[in-house]
Amino acid sequence: MASQDVERTLVFLKPDAVQRGLVGELICRFERKGLKLVAAKFMRIGRELAERHYAVHKGKDFYPPLIDYVTSGPVMMLVLEAPEAVAIVRTMMGKTAGSEAAAGTIRGDLGISGRKNLIHGSDSPDTARHEIDLFFRPEELLDYGRAIDAWIRTDG
Repeated sequence: MASQDVERTLVFLKPDAVQRGLVGELICRFERKGLKLVAAKFMRIGRELAERHYAVHKGKDFYPPLIDYVTSGPVMMLVLEAPEAVAIVRTMMGKTAGSEAAAGTIRGDLGISGRKNLIHGSDSPDTARHEIDLFFRPEELLDYGRAIDAWIRTDG
């Protein structure tokens, strides 16, 4: 990574985002914001991997349908990088239920459901490191500079 203040976060565009043809639009939103894409992978999450990813929710009533949902079709996995990347992505996503999310957020603009909610983003830098390790090998994460960083970051 470019500097210590830069963090990475895992984002995945869930099966409903893929089925609705929103992958390009959602990646575009992150890039327009200034987040740097350092890894991407189109895949289908297997049940075992989904259960490891959502292990903190095991035993909750929404856990079985959540596992069924994220394994129901292809997803687009992303690793994004920026200072405060986790917080930026969480703000851009909006509240979990699209019907409660603010206009201008991904879920507020494009979602209604609380269960089929288009997108996952890590909830802390520690969680992000763990989640990135679940879905990406170290050599799949690219370090590179961008000329635009000087125009979008004050530490640039």
